[in-house]
Amino acid sequence: MAYVTKATTKGGRNGRAMLDDGGLALAMALPKELGGAGDGHNPEQLFALGYSSCFGQALLVLGKKHGIDAQVAKVTCEVTLNTDGGFSLSAELKVSVPGADKAKVQALVEEAHTVCPYSKATKGNMPVKLTVV
Repeated sequence: MAYVTKATTKGGRNGRAMLDDGGLALAMALPKELGGAGDGHNPEQLFALGYSSCFGQALLVLGKKHGIDAQVAKVTCEVTLNTDGGFSLSAELKVSVPGADKAKVQALVEEAHTVCPYSKATKGNMPVKLTVV
């Protein structure tokens, strides 16, 4: 085992979420789009932050192999909470690498999707679209 973290939430989507080590605590709130006040954070936002960061690290690990300076890569993760027929998630990862060949970036993105822990966790569980911009 390399790393373990724990978080605890009280009050669900309208409560408070905190890391057990006290390093981060957030007010949670149902988004306005779902009838809430929207005056806090929600799980989809946190998932988007984590996935974009994790995927960016996968790009950094593989960038040299693909001849790409992944230090300048920008990863945007758009997470959608779908409410049709029950609740489910979908995501789109938008990757840009200024000055890099788009075909090389596409190959890098596809390989990063095979090593990123978030990509592995979502594989077969939710749709994830990869877009090179």
